[in-house]
Amino acid sequence: MIAFSPKSSSKYNSRSISFPARSHPSTQRVEEELNKLKASQETSSSKAETICFGLSGLKELYSCIEELLNLPSTRQALAAQDQNEKLVNELLDSSLRYLDVCSKIRDDVLAMKESVRELQSALRRRKVGDSNIESDVASYFSFRKKMKKEIGQSLTSLKQIESKYGTFPLDLDTHLSAVVRVLRESSFISGTIFRSFFLFLSTPLLKPKQSKWSLVSMMVHKGIVCEEQKSMNELESVDVALSNLSLQNSSEDGQDEKFESAQKKLEALDFGIEGLENGLESLFRLLIHNRVALLNILSH
Repeated sequence: MIAFSPKSSSKYNSRSISFPARSHPSTQRVEEELNKLKASQETSSSKAETICFGLSGLKELYSCIEELLNLPSTRQALAAQDQNEKLVNELLDSSLRYLDVCSKIRDDVLAMKESVRELQSALRRRKVGDSNIESDVASYFSFRKKMKKEIGQSLTSLKQIESKYGTFPLDLDTHLSAVVRVLRESSFISGTIFRSFFLFLSTPLLKPKQSKWSLVSMMVHKGIVCEEQKSMNELESVDVALSNLSLQNSSEDGQDEKFESAQKKLEALDFGIEGLENGLESLFRLLIHNRVALLNILSH
């Protein structure tokens, strides 16, 4: 991933970018993908489906960037002067850092998938009212709390990466300047999507109370929470469903439905996580391709 830019902000500038009319078609395709991604971020939510859409856009973006980096004109421009060699080295350094970020997200997604599937398996084995379910749910919440803390550190690292890179003097009429500009813009939007990924995985959890979530159960029963669930992401929906399980009284009316609801919410979360995992694998390979293209430029 290319992250050569001035200090970026979590509030991404959604203004469309445009390059000179004589820009190479590959540069224009990168521009088009960037503008699509920026438009999608304006209406983004914290749901896995939305993040998957962002990942899909990033894959298209970095496919276009790979094509741009492999153009003879790009390779010649970047390899032409000692000053440009320094630029390529900085781009290589940033690409490695963002590969590390992507790898960290992959590890977090895998850990989340394993935790969700363990809870799914536990719920399938247990009967409604079984006290062991409470222990399984508590383990899941404990995992979520631990992940939230770890991701807090990852967000700090991401911010440090984004603030590391300086400016590059641009002549707006050159092909090299156009390339640097798209790489800079790509860094901005990539950081935004990675941040949304981390924030999704560290969604604040609805912690169980000693009363076995009786207050939340009452709220859901009265329909107070139901309307808000429409805007919840998959993790939040699971939290509500788990909190609505009455473990204190197995004979309570509606227990079967609540149990089934929890299982369905977990299935939806598992499906979303699977999509995120697949998208990350594809993106990771493309980031490696981009890094290889830069290494090839430096070696010639």
